[in-house]
Amino acid sequence: MTLEEYKKIISDAIKNEEEAYSFYRDVAKKTKDKNISEIFENLAKDELSHKVILQDYFKDTGKKLEFDSTADYKVAESVDKPKLSIDMKPADAIALAMKREEEAMDMYKGFAAISTDKEQKETFLGLAAMEQGHKTKLEDLYVGAAFPEVW
Repeated sequence: MTLEEYKKIISDAIKNEEEAYSFYRDVAKKTKDKNISEIFENLAKDELSHKVILQDYFKDTGKKLEFDSTADYKVAESVDKPKLSIDMKPADAIALAMKREEEAMDMYKGFAAISTDKEQKETFLGLAAMEQGHKTKLEDLYVGAAFPEVW
């Protein structure tokens, strides 16, 4: 893949982080359960910070994207995602969010694997770890989604 193709994928990842932020923020406002609301507020804040981290690669901050251009991570398969909807059933919304976190985690792990710059590799590994944490939180919520009265 070329550097421009990686930039496009990261640009799409920024949009995904924005969508996740908006969705989590909206769920936090909608749910009646204070504990669940707090979890989703924290997820929203994390997604916003991921967006900022990724945007730094497009600013003149001295950070450059450095990938092995011969590697093909096949990220394109995960770029087009259905739009999140606040009107989804709670279990479906959590399942979709959980899946998106898993895909983001896998994408960031892939970027780390092909990064030739140590700091960049660590950045993507850190993002992957944060997405793993989000996935775990959502998995816990999903197990309890049989109680829709909290929404």
